[in-house]
Amino acid sequence: MIDDIKKDAESRMKKSLEALHGNFNKIRTGRAHSSILDSVTVDYYGSQVPLSQVASVNVEDARTLSIVPWEQGMVAKIEKAIMTSDLGLNPASAGTVIRVPMPMLTEETRKGYIKQARAEAEHARVAIRNVRRDANGDFKSLLKEKEISEDEQHRGEEAIQKLTDKYIAEIDKLLETKEHDLMQV
Repeated sequence: MIDDIKKDAESRMKKSLEALHGNFNKIRTGRAHSSILDSVTVDYYGSQVPLSQVASVNVEDARTLSIVPWEQGMVAKIEKAIMTSDLGLNPASAGTVIRVPMPMLTEETRKGYIKQARAEAEHARVAIRNVRRDANGDFKSLLKEKEISEDEQHRGEEAIQKLTDKYIAEIDKLLETKEHDLMQV
């Protein structure tokens, strides 16, 4: 029973870390990266589908993405979807290829992105702590129902605390890497 609680807590902490990873990918650095467009959806015959399902997205050079739609008629729709997204990008089409240049980041926008990254990291830390709280609550309820001893409860809480420390350290490491990427010119 204690192992089940630990496994559940660890899987939930991993999901929080993966969510943070996804959120960090949406925060753009000065370099072109295809994951920047992961959140863009395109109208495809009446339904909204991810951009990656209607076109191939490639990194042309360090500051340019190239998008090649699988259907000629999708060029205008893809351009419109990128422009209306909150990414601040201006695509330009040349025949069937859409090029998306990454604008230079100013000092002010870099600081804004760092602030956003720190907020995302704090949300992930809070999620990890909430998992710890839930697991410790499960241990207390098991103790109350006399299904485990106090020693087992303390061992379980110590194991959950070690997991919490491990995942918070990973969040801090991810944040440090993202801040370093954002400050590179």
